[in-house]
Amino acid sequence: MTDPARARKMADRIKVIVAKRLERGIRDPRLGFVTITDVKVTGDLQHASIFYTVYGSDEERADSALALKAATGMMRSEVGKNITARLTPSIEFIADGIPENAKLIEDLLRTAHERDTEVGQLAETATYAGDADPYAKPRDFDEESDDEDDFDGAAPGAATPSDENAAK
Repeated sequence: MTDPARARKMADRIKVIVAKRLERGIRDPRLGFVTITDVKVTGDLQHASIFYTVYGSDEERADSALALKAATGMMRSEVGKNITARLTPSIEFIADGIPENAKLIEDLLRTAHERDTEVGQLAETATYAGDADPYAKPRDFDEESDDEDDFDGAAPGAATPSDENAAK
């Protein structure tokens, strides 16, 4: 096992080398507009996985995958010439799933927005099943009409000592 920092540096270097080589062109008409998104190198520096995306239709993606597979040997020799390692890692091109995942997330967000809009429209026309405000409100005592002598701090409706004497 080597240092993970060294593996990261090698991955970054391989990414630059392969991207420059693709920029200069490969003599394969099947190759479309390819972007190298990431490179992962194993801990022993023996294998490099190169992730890429292709701009275009499904057919162009399939053709570009075949072109990259055919150019793997040439790319490996290009990497071997430009890195400072004793052994040249084997190379594998892997189609990156980022665009498909992004499309899926956009579709999910669009569906959530549509459902939120539907719920908002239903809420505008909705009516309450019971009272509009089901919570009990505190009673307001009108200070002018109530006599202070009659109110002795007892709860409303509770029997007061003067009421008990009057009932006897």
